[in-house]
Amino acid sequence: MSALTLNSRKASEAADGPGINRGRRRGPRRPAWMTGLLIAGVLTTLAVFLIPLFWLFSSSLKPHGDIYSWPLQWIPTSLTVDNFVEAWNSAPFDRFFLNSIVTTAVGTFLEISLAILCAYAFVFVDFRFKKFAFALIIASLMLPGHVTLIVNYITVANLGWLNSYAGIILPGIASAFAMFLLYQFMRTLDKDILQAAEIDGAGHIRRMLTIVVPLSSPMILTATLIVMVGKWNEYVWPLIVTSTSTMRTLPIGLLFLRSQEGYSNWGVILAGAVFVSLPMLILFFLAQKRIIGGLAAGAMK
Repeated sequence: MSALTLNSRKASEAADGPGINRGRRRGPRRPAWMTGLLIAGVLTTLAVFLIPLFWLFSSSLKPHGDIYSWPLQWIPTSLTVDNFVEAWNSAPFDRFFLNSIVTTAVGTFLEISLAILCAYAFVFVDFRFKKFAFALIIASLMLPGHVTLIVNYITVANLGWLNSYAGIILPGIASAFAMFLLYQFMRTLDKDILQAAEIDGAGHIRRMLTIVVPLSSPMILTATLIVMVGKWNEYVWPLIVTSTSTMRTLPIGLLFLRSQEGYSNWGVILAGAVFVSLPMLILFFLAQKRIIGGLAAGAMK
C-alpha cells in the first residue's frame, strides 16, 4: 500500500514538472539594480515632501537667531513657542480660523451634496439631453477657474454679498471634478439592487440615501477630503470678494501677517504657516486609513 502511494506521488510530481513550488508561486525576481533604483526613487520622493515640512515645523519652534545660523540647524537647540504667541497677537487669527472653518465646512457640504445629486442623476435617471449636459459639465473642467472670476465678482457685488459668507461660499459649490469622481464610482454599482428597491416602492431619494450613498461612501469620503483641502487653502477668490479683516480666511491672514512682520521675522511667519497647514495635515493622517481601506473594499466588492 505504501509503495502504491509512493508511486502515485512520483507520478504526480512528474506530471507537474520538476521544481514546482506547491505553495505560493513567485514571479521572476527583480534585478538588484532595479530594486535599488526603486528604493532611491521612493526615498527621494519622501525627502522632497518631508524636508520642507520638517523645516517649517522645526523653524517655527526655534529662537530667532537659530533660523539664520550657518550651517543650518535642522534640530533646534532649544524649543520656544514665542513665535506662535507673537503670530497670534500680530493678526486676528481667531477670526481667521472661524472664517476658514465656516467657509470650508459649509462649502464642502454643499459641494459634495450637489455632486452626489448630479452623479446619481447621470447614472440612474434617464432624461432628455443627458449626454449633452454631461459633456458640458465635463468640458467645464478644461476652463481655468480664473476665467469666471470677473463674472462671479460682478454677480456677487450686484447681489450685495461682498464681505459675507454667502459671497465666499456660493460661487464655488458646483464642482465638476467631485461629480465626475462620484459618477465613475456609481457606474460600478449593481443596478439590480436599485431595481429591487424600486419594485418595493422606493423612490429616487430613498434609493439614493439608503443604497447608493452607503455603497459609495469610500469615494464620497475621498471627494470630501479633496474638496475640503481645496477650500481650506483657497486664496484668490476670498482675497477678491473680501476687503475687511473680519471676513478674511487663514491663507489671506498669512499674507496679512507677512505684511505686519516684513521679510525679517521669519519665525513668526512660519508659525502662521503652521496655523494654516496643521489642521489639514491632521485631517489627512486621521482619514487616510479609512480612505484606503474603503477604496480597497469597494474594489473587491
